[in-house]
Parts: sequence; C-alpha cells; structure tokens
Amino acid sequence: MKFSEKWLRTFVDPPLPTHRLAHALTMAGLEVEALEPVAADFEGVVVAQVLSSEKHPDADHLNICQVDVGASAGRESLQIVCGAGNVRSGMKVPCALVGARLPGMVLARATIRGIDSQGMLCSAGELGLEDTGAGLLQLADDAPVGADFRGYHELDDTLVTLKLTPNRADCLGLRGIAREVAAITSTVLNPFEDASVEGTMDGSVGVRIEAPEACPLYCGRVIRDVTLAATVPPWMIRRLERSGIRSINAVVDVTNYVMLETGQPLHAFDLGRIAGTGSGQGMIRVRFAAPGEALHLLNGVHLALQPDMLVISDEGAPLALAGIMGGRDSGVQTGTTALFLESAFFAPDVIAGKSFRLGFNSDSAHRFERGVDFAATRAVLERATRLILDICGGRAEAVVEARGRIPSRPPIDLRLSRLRRVLGIELDEAAVAGILRRLGFEFSTTSGVLRVIPPSYRFDLAVEEDLIEEVARIHGYHHIPADTPRAGLGMLPVPESRRAPSRLRQILVEREYQEVINYAFVDPAWEHSPAGECAPVALKNPLSEQMSVMRSSLLGGLVANLQFNLNRRQTRVRLFEIGSCFERGAEEYLQPERLAGLACGDALAEQWGAPARKIDFYDVKADVEALFWPMLPDFEPASHPLLHPGKSARIIHGGKSVGHLGSLHPRWQGLLGLADSAVLFELDLEVLLERALPHAGEIPRFPSIRRDIAVVVPENVTVRTLLDSMRAQQQSMVAEISVFDIYRGKGVEDGKKSLAFRVLLQDTQKTLTDAEVDIVMERLVRALENQCGAMLRH
Repeated sequence: MKFSEKWLRTFVDPPLPTHRLAHALTMAGLEVEALEPVAADFEGVVVAQVLSSEKHPDADHLNICQVDVGASAGRESLQIVCGAGNVRSGMKVPCALVGARLPGMVLARATIRGIDSQGMLCSAGELGLEDTGAGLLQLADDAPVGADFRGYHELDDTLVTLKLTPNRADCLGLRGIAREVAAITSTVLNPFEDASVEGTMDGSVGVRIEAPEACPLYCGRVIRDVTLAATVPPWMIRRLERSGIRSINAVVDVTNYVMLETGQPLHAFDLGRIAGTGSGQGMIRVRFAAPGEALHLLNGVHLALQPDMLVISDEGAPLALAGIMGGRDSGVQTGTTALFLESAFFAPDVIAGKSFRLGFNSDSAHRFERGVDFAATRAVLERATRLILDICGGRAEAVVEARGRIPSRPPIDLRLSRLRRVLGIELDEAAVAGILRRLGFEFSTTSGVLRVIPPSYRFDLAVEEDLIEEVARIHGYHHIPADTPRAGLGMLPVPESRRAPSRLRQILVEREYQEVINYAFVDPAWEHSPAGECAPVALKNPLSEQMSVMRSSLLGGLVANLQFNLNRRQTRVRLFEIGSCFERGAEEYLQPERLAGLACGDALAEQWGAPARKIDFYDVKADVEALFWPMLPDFEPASHPLLHPGKSARIIHGGKSVGHLGSLHPRWQGLLGLADSAVLFELDLEVLLERALPHAGEIPRFPSIRRDIAVVVPENVTVRTLLDSMRAQQQSMVAEISVFDIYRGKGVEDGKKSLAFRVLLQDTQKTLTDAEVDIVMERLVRALENQCGAMLRH
C-alpha cells in the first residue's frame, strides 16, 4: 500500500515527524517498507505565466518568451529563451529564477545566441519529478502566478509504502490507516465527510442476487448526464499518481480515488450497454457463470468462464468478473453519458485464489479476497457519487440495494487474567478499555471479562488471542519489559546404571570412527533386503522415488556413504550413525533407536611400523565389545539379508538378540561395484545405554595360581559353550577363565579341534593348596566331559 503522507494527514495529523510516524506504524505491526520524497530537493522555482512567445532570430528551435513571475523577481516580467516545443502564450509553467538550485545545477543568468535569458522554464524531468511527458510541465489555469512551486504542487511530501500482512485488509485504504494512526498516537481522527446524495428518481436498474452466499450485499445507482471528459482536479491526480495509479478519465479516476481512500473497490458500467435500459428497467444479476460463457476483460484477456467464477451480468451476457475486473465492452469509455455505479461486498472465499489461477492480479481482487468493510458499502457509493457529480456534473438516481447473507460478527470474550498472563504485564481494566475505545471497538464489561464485538472491517479478529495482540501492539511492544526468565537450575539426576549416547559416540571416535547423519527416508530397493520380513513404511508425499520409504535399518545409509567415499579414493573408511528406524507394528508404527557402524579398507593408517592388512571381522568385533564393556555380549552364527552368510553373527546380550555383525554380502558388493568388502554392525541403542553397576570387592593379598586345561572337542562346539559350562560350576576360587590356544593338525582327529584354557584361581583369605586347586580343576574338566563331550588332551 503506497500513499502520500500529506493525504494521510488530512484525516489524522499526529505531532510526529515523518520518520517517527513511520517507526510508530512499524512497531504497531504495519511495517513501513520505504519512505521516499515526492521530488528532488530544489528551490527558487515559482509559478509563472507565459505572456508572449516569439521565434528566436538565430535559431529555429528556440523561442524568446516574456514571462510573468509575479512579485518574486522584483519586476513585471522576465525574458527567457526556451527550447520546449509546447511553449505558448497564456500557459502557466514552473519557472526557475536566476540563482535557483535545481537537481544537479545552480541556474545562472545566460546569453543564448546573443539573447539575454533571465531564468528557465522547466519540464518535469528538470525538476526531478517522475514524469515521462516531453516539454514544459503545464500547470492548471488557476495556478497562482508568483507562488512557490514546491508549495503549490505539494512537493514537500513523502511517499509511504506499507508492507501489510494479509490479515490487515482494513489498511488497504487511507481511512483504515488513519484509524490506526489515531489509535497508535492517541490523536483525534477527523470525522469522515457525509456525502449522501438524494436521488432525483427511482432507480431505472434493478439488482437480483442469485448467489447470496457469494455476494451478501450489492448496491448500485444510475448517474445520468455525466461529462466523461471533465477536468479532474489536480489534487486528485496528484494523490492517484503518488499511489501508483495513472489518470484515465474523470469517472475511472473517481472510482480509483475512492478505492484508495476507503479500501472499497468500485466499478462503473456504461448504462447504455446494460440490456433493457433503453426501453424499460434493466436488471443486474449477480450469479455464477454458466457453462460455455466467456468474457473479454479490460486487460485484453479473453476468458473462458468457469462454474466457480462469480459474474455481474444483465439479462443476457456477463458484464464483469465480480470482484476482479470489469468487461472491456461494458465499461465507461468515450461517449459515455450515463453510467451505473457499483459498490458491493463479495465473500472473500469466492474471490480468493482466482487471480493466481488466471495469472494476473488487480487492486480490486487484492482487497476483496482479504475482506472489505461490508458496513460501509453504501456510504462508499454515496462518496463516489458526490465526487462524480462535483467533477462531471449530472444527476443521480436513487440507490438500488440487494442483500444476501451478511456475515455475522460474534462477540469475543477477553479475560483480563488471560491477557496479563500472556503479556506478562499488569494492565488494569481501565487501560484495556481505553485501548479498545481508541481502536473503535464496541464492548461491554462483566467481572473482569470484556465482551468485544469486532468491527465489520476487521476480518482478522476471531479469537481471544487476536484481541490480546491488539492490546499489546497499541500499548506498545517497547513498553513490555524484556525481563530475563527466571527458573531453577537444579541438577537433573544422572543414574549410574545408564550411559548417555554421547559416551557411545566418544568410544567410537576414539576408535577412529566418524559420525554421519543420513536421511530417514531411503530407496525402496534397500528395504527389500536389509529390512528382512518387515514391510517398509511408505511416504504419502515423497521427495523423490529414491526417497519414498522410511528406513527400517541404518545399514543401507552407511553402505551408500561407503560407496561415496570409495568413489573419491578414500582407502580407509570408518563410519557410524545413531538414529531412528521405522517399522509397522500390529496397531501402530514403531520407532526404535539404533546404533550402526561400518569399517572398510586398511586396518591401520599407512605406516612403516606394521605390515599393511585389510580390516576383518574380528577388528570390528573388538569395536562392538568396546561399546558393551565391561559386560561383553555373546556372538553366535546367524544370517542377515545384507551380510555374508558365512561371516555374520547375531549379538546376544542378556539372553536376547540385540543386533548383528558381519561382512557385506558379496551380491551387494558386486551390485555397488565395491572393490573391498566391508564389515558392518547394527545394535539396539537402548541396550547399549544400560550399564552394570560396579561392585566393590576385597583386594587380594595372596598370590593367584594358574592351571591350564587342554581339551579336544568336535568342530561344531563353540568356545562360548565350553566357557559357559565351566563358569556354570560357580567355583568361588576361580577368578578368570580364558582361551589362549586353538590347534588343528597332527595328533588331533579330523573334524575335531584342540582348545587350551587358562584358569586363574585365587582366595582373598589364604594361600591355596595344591589339593584345593586339584579339586576345582577336576570339577571343571568333568563339566567339559559330561556337558560338551570334551576329551582331556595330555
């Protein structure tokens, strides 16, 4: 919304300079986007009249003018040489006197082709005005000769541009902005002029609303014997131009002017083009378009009307696209002497979105789709009628009005207690009531509750929070203290039995892993394999086909990261990720948190101190055990869709499966074109966060005793089985049991293997004897023989 500051101050004139007024508007929610001077800074220019104009004797394109500049120059007339093609006797123009300061120059007395020139007749461009016309700037015939041109042309003015939010449609007119300024600055608002016009006869055009919900109110009147070519007052043209609207003709200028003044769009139809007005009473119909209808709009677009488009028509064809644009063949034009002036309220929902669909916008649609003041519809029509009669002459008929379903404005309860709690300041009832009165709201008060009836021009007020915002912005956001929040900062309990995810990250970073963060939505191709039997969770509105399902595993994203790094010649890749996975449950979606890792390439960074080798299963197994330390998990052979069938294991902790570990499946390695295999693991995060509490024990003061056991067992018997059998004997003297050798070969039958275990025995109270140690060792050997089929190897 762009307007002249001087125009605004005709409605309300607060004692604030321009920049402070702009700041007050911005702080109240009406952001001032730009402040621009109407004209460049100049001085020494007066209104002058050309008394005579004669051709220069030595130049065909120059004229010698005698110019009356009033008493400003201290003489009756000045001689000025002028090269403008439109100079003529009797015209009034701006004249720069000798010594005048113009944009980019200071005017001095000059001799042009031997003729003395005592000033300069000015064009709009020479004065820095926005005008593309050639030649001198011609002024009105009643312009006072000798008057300062800046004051006469109101050039000491500022153009204000508001960046309005869509909810503030009431400020798309000068009256609405003036109401806001009056409320913000506590300044008296000048009452709007009563412009009622008595009709000389009953209306010769009727109105029928066939879509009452789309058009709750329609007013119109016939005005006859108008002079379309009448001269539009300069003050009106200036205000229009300074709001970005060019002058067209007297009637159109009035409708545009009233729209800028009130925010209510108007439209004028050529009465002679409304069917039935020639022989009797014509009829205006407000209806939705019928199939097959078309309309040629004022902007030249030939529009095929759709059934959801509201039109203004006569008994025959459509005349205008309601609330958006008039028809080319029904508008006022050269030769129009009688018109039908329309002022209506169209439901915002009917107009909204149509401009976007049609590919063009209009000032009318911009206002109607946000909501105009339906209570002022008739008053605006009267205002426009008065201006047309004053400028164009003519006689007006009675107003014709048709009503549909006028929007209701239900009251809103504003609780003072709620207001104080939301704003955090103490405002008494009198202060809040004063603010509402300044805004022009009607209300009643009962027991700390103000029941407010929103004005007809405020469509954005619907709930209590809207009223709280109104009170806050008028009270002034700068008057609301910015207190620092106060809250207790007591330390949260940190149970010793749990670890933070940051600790797991630290463990992996110390083991040379780098964390990655991948999208939670992935390519469906990945989910057919790593997800196993779990159907992936599909997205209803995916970003792309390659990101159309939610991941059920973190491994797919890590493999994609690996491929990215290997393509860029990275020889040693260690990655991990902590994140959510998504699965379908019986009745709801599940979202387990997991930790996954991947290692590929060289086991050690390139160096001279150790031979180069590739990462293997056991390197990564050690990394997994570091995450569980000190409660080490068990590993048992198991298959996984993404892992190598013979190089994968299920991770067991607390008697249940908590994850997988293994090398990448050869099929996936081939599909991705990976030169090296990778070792991957994925674990339930919740299990890793659990931590066993340490237990204090007595420090042993007596030496430990070591005994070794070597047994031969079938190949399918695991080390874990043997260890569990020995530990199940619960011998208190046994401090540690661990395997230190595996042998296959000479002396051991095919299909069997030899395992050697180290057993440390210790008693905290005494030194153990050989007899006591022999008893414990005999029980361990017996357990291996009876439970695992082991045979002691001598």
